[in-house]
Amino acid sequence: MASSPEYAKFLGNRLRDIRIQQGLSLQGVEDKSGGKWKAVVIGSYERGDRAITVARLAELAVFYRVPVAELLPDGAPLPVEPGSKLTLDLAALYDHSSPELTHVARYARGIQQRRGDYNGRILSIRADDLAALAIIYDTTPSSLLEKLSELGVLISDPAKFFAELKDAE
Repeated sequence: MASSPEYAKFLGNRLRDIRIQQGLSLQGVEDKSGGKWKAVVIGSYERGDRAITVARLAELAVFYRVPVAELLPDGAPLPVEPGSKLTLDLAALYDHSSPELTHVARYARGIQQRRGDYNGRILSIRADDLAALAIIYDTTPSSLLEKLSELGVLISDPAKFFAELKDAE
C-alpha cells in the first residue's frame, strides 16, 4: 500500500527535523552509518521523492535512536476529516480469519465496552481512532483505511448497509 505524496512530504519533513536535531548533515548521516545510509537516499526520503518502506523506516529509527512513532509526522493529514466517523462492520470484523485484524478487533471490543454498545452490527470510530490504530500497525492512516476496505470490514455508506441488510431479511 503506497502512501500519498502529501503524506510522504510530511514524513520527509519529520525525518529532516530529526536529522537536524541530531546535528547531522546528509553527508554526516552517510559517514556516521558507515555508508549504510547514502546521503542521496536520505535526501530523497526527506524531500518525499522516494517512498520508504516500513522496514527501512524502522531501521532509520534505530540509527537515529528514536522510536518509530517519533519519525511519523504529527500534523500529517488523515484520510478522513478530524471529527468525522468511520463505520466498521462488526460481524465481518469478528468473523474474519485474518490475523491482520486482531488489533482492530481488540480495539473495537474495547470501544464497545467503554460505550456499553453491543448492537452487534456496526461500530463508528473517529479519525483519531484510525490514527491510533495506524500507529499500532506501523502504517499510515490511509494505508490502514485501504486495508480495512480491502478486507471488507469498512462500511462506506451505513444507510445503504442497513437498507441492504433489511432487504436480505
